[in-house]
Amino acid sequence: MNYKILVADDEQTIVKAIAYGLKREGFAVETASDGEAALVLVKSFEPHVVVLDVMMPKLSGFDVCRKLEGGKAPGILLLTAKDDIVDKVLGLELGADDYMTKPFDLRELIARVKALCRRLDKNASVSDTTAIVIGDLAVHMEQRAVFLRGEQVGLTPKEFDLLSLLLTNRKRVFTREQLLEQVWGMSYAGGTRTVDIHIQRLRTKLDDSGQNLLQTVYGIGYRAAGE
Repeated sequence: MNYKILVADDEQTIVKAIAYGLKREGFAVETASDGEAALVLVKSFEPHVVVLDVMMPKLSGFDVCRKLEGGKAPGILLLTAKDDIVDKVLGLELGADDYMTKPFDLRELIARVKALCRRLDKNASVSDTTAIVIGDLAVHMEQRAVFLRGEQVGLTPKEFDLLSLLLTNRKRVFTREQLLEQVWGMSYAGGTRTVDIHIQRLRTKLDDSGQNLLQTVYGIGYRAAGE
């Protein structure tokens, strides 16, 4: 698959460097210099992943995250100049899948973009005949779509990956470290707090179904309720 990446940052030297590196790896790349332009390109270009700066004119990266949530939202790699855990946690809570602090190593950024794309590949390879239906909840693997009482639920790529992993391994207890490794695919700088944030978001979005389905195993991690 020819993955499409949108790079949104108001620092042109950074945009050009990232775009050049991604194009060399075979990605199709578009760029934006502010949040409003990024949103327009998300609709027209339909990127698989957005590399998104936090501090941009017109709309911040956080604002863009809020507006992107829902439906088939792209994967989001958030760039922040602040080495502040509050900013990082806020970005994850708003739907970002990963983050990096400036200055960053371009090779690491490309590796993280590739990791997000691999998650898309892995989930797209699952046949939709394995769609999971639990009560009012329906999870369609091929379309990466979730419906609750017939209405589509807007999940970020990582939220979908986490939910599908738990549902395809019902009753199995995963530690936070195992979920971090299998869903994020690397030793993630956000730590296991990232897993807790995503579980909380899933429970909220899935309403009562999520509260009953996604169970905390105290002192260990999480599991999906068995049949």
